[in-house]
Amino acid sequence: MTAPHVFWEHRVYSGAFRELAQVRRDLAHDLVGFDPDLVDTLRLCLSELFTNTLKYTDSGTEYGEVVRTLSMPDPTTVRVSVSDSGGGGGVPRVPAERTRDEWDWSEGQRGLLLVENLSTAWGYFPLGPWGDLGTNVWAEFRVDPATVPPGLRPFVFTAD
Repeated sequence: MTAPHVFWEHRVYSGAFRELAQVRRDLAHDLVGFDPDLVDTLRLCLSELFTNTLKYTDSGTEYGEVVRTLSMPDPTTVRVSVSDSGGGGGVPRVPAERTRDEWDWSEGQRGLLLVENLSTAWGYFPLGPWGDLGTNVWAEFRVDPATVPPGLRPFVFTAD
């Protein structure tokens, strides 16, 4: 595996739903100069991933935290991911066991379906396969290299 083309400094958030607005603002700040439609799509998908992390793992507890990563593994791809604190989670998946009527009436569990349809790829991996140390869930998005802001460095500090 080669080093990322561009790698933004990680951002760490507490396991509180009130952090969601900050998560979205930070991503928009980090992607200033990128196509606004791409930024909006990434913000929507990141919102879903962050919320799922809080809902389905111990990251949503008083002591939990979520780590957001952002990179361009190559000149045509932006990758965003969240890593949870472990505990309580399962395998992230799009539920398939519902009937059409159940999908029509369902209120939840559509976040990964949204991510699956808006991204070019998504997936997950355990942070420590020997224990429940958390899970990293990622999604990738195509970017036209001609629209990438000029002057991006290999490592972008996220401090304001």
